[in-house]
Amino acid sequence: MKSTPKINKTWLMAGVAAVVVLGGAGLYAMIRSPSEAPAVQGEAGHSEAEGEHAEGEEVGGEEGVIFLTAAQITAANIAIVPVTGGGGGETRLSGRVEPMIDARAVVAASVGGRVERMLVAPGQSVRAGQPLAILVSGDAASLRADADAAEANAIAAEQAHSREESLADQGVVARRDAEVAHAQALSAQAAARAARARASAAGSPNASGRLSVTSPISGVVTSVQVGPGGFAAQGGVIAEVTNPARVEIVFNAPPALAAQVRAGSAVSVQGPAGEFDAVVTGVAAGAGAESGATVIRARPTGGVLPPAGSAVSGSIVTGEAIGGFTVPSEAVQTVEGANVVFVRTAEGFRVAPVLVGRQAGGRTEILSGLTGAERIAGANAFLLKAELAKGEAEHGH
Repeated sequence: MKSTPKINKTWLMAGVAAVVVLGGAGLYAMIRSPSEAPAVQGEAGHSEAEGEHAEGEEVGGEEGVIFLTAAQITAANIAIVPVTGGGGGETRLSGRVEPMIDARAVVAASVGGRVERMLVAPGQSVRAGQPLAILVSGDAASLRADADAAEANAIAAEQAHSREESLADQGVVARRDAEVAHAQALSAQAAARAARARASAAGSPNASGRLSVTSPISGVVTSVQVGPGGFAAQGGVIAEVTNPARVEIVFNAPPALAAQVRAGSAVSVQGPAGEFDAVVTGVAAGAGAESGATVIRARPTGGVLPPAGSAVSGSIVTGEAIGGFTVPSEAVQTVEGANVVFVRTAEGFRVAPVLVGRQAGGRTEILSGLTGAERIAGANAFLLKAELAKGEAEHGH
């Protein structure tokens, strides 16, 4: 690679970079830094003299270095991205947007009973724990009565144990009688806990057998299966609730891909509204019930997924190289016939020659030239390449 041209320390990059699109044609404007901006009227003579001095003088220029402040980088919309591990080939997949496993709840009656009131209707938003219906159940009343009776027995057994302990301390009864009373109190307490648990599982009914059927998730009521006055059998469906925000991408992949994709792998997804990035959250080999295909689940790294049922396609990097690195493809620029990236420094950027490998999913494999700890220019890195070319042309004068 040829040596990178020297860049004057007073770099011509502005604090502001603007892209104006008019009638299909792009117009790029770069404003010079304040140190090189034309002087105000009345100081033209000084400005020309200073400009001639600056043009004819090399003020400590460093090879392959571009000086920029953080404010100038932000104004030019130059993204700073890390170098990530990986590398490999590209595999195209097809899939759909589907509800997550916890995004849909079929709410059933835990005990049989009459529907006294329905508190929701289809299309209504509900939160987790919100009542959907009120049931009146004889079975639930029995469970509550059993819990109350068991609690009373536990209290009585504990009181009997206290009396036996007191009498044993006074020598009136044998110590064995106090120990028997203690065991009976422990047994009564265990029976009371079991009765309370059964009543709680039934919906914590009151003494009249009334209980609320609640939603286990937040979402939207999609259907109601019963109405006031109807009877809900034990296990019968009361309503269905779906959370439309809890969706994910599910790809069906060849079985061999299960060994090449892991959780955390990057996926470039093309949906109805355009392209977006996603990350693999799970890989299940042979999960396809009929075909035995590998199921790959993914979620977007930003933005909102299309509605459930939308068809999507994905591009995933497979066969990743251990110890390799990848960068966004737009970060790699060609300078004097060689591939380079612009590494962020305290003063701005420096040019780093790199050896590139394969490209997949909008990323380029870096075989050498980086350690992996660098932060580089990603989006709009071409602006830095353009400034390098401008600096070389002015240096030639």
